[in-house]
Amino acid sequence: MLWHELTIHTTEEAVEAISNFLHEAGAGGVSIEESGNLNKKRERPYGEWFDQPLNDIPEGRAEIKGYFSDDVNIEAVLEEVKSRTVELETFDIDTGSPTYETRLVDEEEWATAWKAYYKPLKVSDTLTIKPVWEEYEASEGERIIELDPGMAFGTGTHPTTALCLRALESIVKGGEDVIDVGTGSGILSIGAIKLGAKRALALDLDPVAVKSAQENVALNGLSGEITVKESDLLSVLRPEGHGASSDIGVELPVQIVVANILAEIILLFTNDVYEALRPGGLYLASGIYKDKEDAVREGLIAAGLTIRDVHREEEWLAFVAEKVV
Repeated sequence: MLWHELTIHTTEEAVEAISNFLHEAGAGGVSIEESGNLNKKRERPYGEWFDQPLNDIPEGRAEIKGYFSDDVNIEAVLEEVKSRTVELETFDIDTGSPTYETRLVDEEEWATAWKAYYKPLKVSDTLTIKPVWEEYEASEGERIIELDPGMAFGTGTHPTTALCLRALESIVKGGEDVIDVGTGSGILSIGAIKLGAKRALALDLDPVAVKSAQENVALNGLSGEITVKESDLLSVLRPEGHGASSDIGVELPVQIVVANILAEIILLFTNDVYEALRPGGLYLASGIYKDKEDAVREGLIAAGLTIRDVHREEEWLAFVAEKVV
């Protein structure tokens, strides 16, 4: 089978937003390759394995590829993605004068070949992400996250995901109810339960991500602890979203809310997060590029939250903020 491959040359800052545009345009898969030159600083405190060899992508740049079936009007998709990418400038996201290419490729070039590069990844002192198709023997005390990301974002190789899992490890003490906003593959909800949280509510607006998260939750044997719902941010918690019913799987207000999404989106629902947290509860906000640090910090404080910690990796950071009453 032939597929249309749409390649976008842009910045690392714009990767998550544009990847989401491709998914929403109907992509059957999305791949991301960031700068891999010798000058790129890569911290490896846990022996992380990077899924791409060295390349000639300039520092701070990235290549995103979206794959669409050959019966799709690729020109219409291209125009839609271009238009939405231009709009990112209004959110002060630097897209770096992106360029676009399309070509036809055979399914074998992308559908399974990427799995050869996706290996077990130790992301923290105790957490290791294991692709479901890989053999791996865990050491004593090692917690394994079984994962088949499919078409949903969240393999653990992106700095924001690994950063978020390490931050979760520092704040989960055991027995907490957790809400994971923008769950993608479900990796953060699964990680939270593996670390000792009691229950998690995993939310995503994209039905493809919801299905992927449900499958990964089942792979890890956690269907009883994690509830996956389709929701626009925290809208499922509002009365019209039937949030008072028991089908959300957690008891409100919760001890932890985690969101690994764009800084601009984080700023849209900080007040909702405040309401969802119990006094002393923590908000782990990640997916924040370094040039948005001040804006997000100000937004969290304006919502009544107190910054407790900042975790950093490469050009990305995550805030841990507390609801103090």
